[in-house]
Amino acid sequence: MYTANCKRGLDVGLSLIGIVLSLWLVGLIFLAYFFTFQFPVFFKQARIGRNNTPFVMYKFRTLLDSPSGDLQKRRFRLGDFLRYFSLDEWPQLWNVLRGDMSLIGPRPLPVEYLPRMNEQQKNRHTVRPGITGWAQVNGRHTISWNTKFELDLYYVHHISFLFDLKILLLTANLFLFPRKDRSLEEKKFEGNQPL
Repeated sequence: MYTANCKRGLDVGLSLIGIVLSLWLVGLIFLAYFFTFQFPVFFKQARIGRNNTPFVMYKFRTLLDSPSGDLQKRRFRLGDFLRYFSLDEWPQLWNVLRGDMSLIGPRPLPVEYLPRMNEQQKNRHTVRPGITGWAQVNGRHTISWNTKFELDLYYVHHISFLFDLKILLLTANLFLFPRKDRSLEEKKFEGNQPL
């Protein structure tokens, strides 16, 4: 009952509240991009959505536009700051309002990963992907891909209002007490990793 009738309503309501309450912060972020001459402001990428349907996910850009494959060389100070506090994820509230994403669910992965997943791993796409999720509050970029898929599938099979509330509170704790950002150290998912 919760997934069918309430989750989407909570997503829309909480996203609208979040957008309104954080407009002042977003304004400051736009000013920071303007004064540091870091353009474009947004990064967009095709990601895997519900039922394996691709969609365009938005983030604040945190790396320099460069043909270099070395992520460390593409870093800039504002981007590091936004990633550290996970503020680069804010534009995904728009994805939530559009219905592409949920506030809570498995993180949406690049479409190039889809052919590398086995059928069991693809079951993570039976729900809308989320801005945060069970894997994010249990290690995020520091855990293996196998563990991420296990946590994602656990979430899919145990969705409830209380579970979502728990993840939301744990996410708030991570926001208030951020850890070192290791997102640029994460290896790509290469597939062939059975659960």
